[in-house]
Amino acid sequence: MLVSGRGRLLTALLQAQKWPFQPSRDMKLVQFRAPHLVGPHLGLETGNGGGVINLNAFDPTLPKMMRQFLEQGEATLSVARRALAAQLPVLPRSEVTFLAPVTRPDKVVCVGMNYVDHCKEQNVPVPKEPIIFSKFASSIVGPYDEVVLPPQSQEVDWEVELAVVIGKKGKHIKATDAMAHVAGFTVAHDVSVRDWLTRRNGKQWLLGKTFDTFCPLGPALVTKDSVADPHNLKICCRVNGEVVQSSNTNQMVFKTEDLIAWVSQFVTFSPGDVILTGTPPGVGVFRKPPVFLKKGDEVQCEIEELGVIINKVV
Repeated sequence: MLVSGRGRLLTALLQAQKWPFQPSRDMKLVQFRAPHLVGPHLGLETGNGGGVINLNAFDPTLPKMMRQFLEQGEATLSVARRALAAQLPVLPRSEVTFLAPVTRPDKVVCVGMNYVDHCKEQNVPVPKEPIIFSKFASSIVGPYDEVVLPPQSQEVDWEVELAVVIGKKGKHIKATDAMAHVAGFTVAHDVSVRDWLTRRNGKQWLLGKTFDTFCPLGPALVTKDSVADPHNLKICCRVNGEVVQSSNTNQMVFKTEDLIAWVSQFVTFSPGDVILTGTPPGVGVFRKPPVFLKKGDEVQCEIEELGVIINKVV
C-alpha cells in the first residue's frame, strides 16, 4: 500500500517523539524566514549546505527565536535532537533566507588582541588580561547579508572571528564551569572602521566597531557537543577569493573558559549573549600599503566545522 507524503511525515514525527536522545555531531541551529511562513522561525541546517528542518513545524510549541529557545535549556534542545533524527520536515535551501543565528542578544562582548600571531603582527606584547569592548546588538546581520560602507570613513576593514553563544545564565563563573554555560559556536565578521578606532572618538573602540551591518553572524549556531575542539579550528578570511587571514583558534591567548570567567566578574551572562573572541593576523590596516574594503568586494569568513559566511560590501 502506498503511503502519502503527509502520512510519511506523520509517521516520522510520531517515531521521533519516542526516540531516545543520541548525542549529535551535526546540531546546527538556525533562524530563518521563508515566503510561506509568517515571521522568523527556528530550524536545523542539514548536511553540508543541505536543506533546513523547520523546528516550529516539528513542534509548534517551540519558541520561534533563538534567545527564547536557549532560555528553555535542555527541554528545547531535546526536541531539536528528535527533529534532527527524524530529518523531517525539511525545507529546500533555495526557499530559505538565513538570519543571524542569534538576534537582539542582551550583550555582544568583544575581545581585542586575543591571538598570539595577531599580536606579533602589530609588534605588541601579548596581553596579560583580556581586552574587552563591545558592539551594539543592532550591528548584527545575517550570514549572507550585505555590509554597508558608512559615509563617515574610507577605512573599513575585515576581521574573521570565532563567536561563542551563551546558553545558561550566570555570574562569577569559574573557568572550570564555563563550558556548562556555552550553547555553541558560530562564525563572526567583526567589521571595523580603523580611523574611528585609532584617531577619532578619543580612541574609544565602540563607534568604530558598531556601525549598522558590522556584525554578520552565522550561518548556524553549532552546539558545543558538535564541535570536537573549539580551540583547534582552522580560521580564515577571503576577500574577493584571495586568502587574507589564515590561522588556527589554538593561537587564542585567552580561551573560551578564561573569557567567560573574566567577563562574568563584571556582568551577568544571559542565554543568547555573544562573545567575539578576537581575530588572527592579516587584517587590511597592517598591510603595506594598507588595504580597505570597497564597494563591490565580497568577504568570506570561514571556520572549520562551523561553516562560512559571505557578505557583499555595498
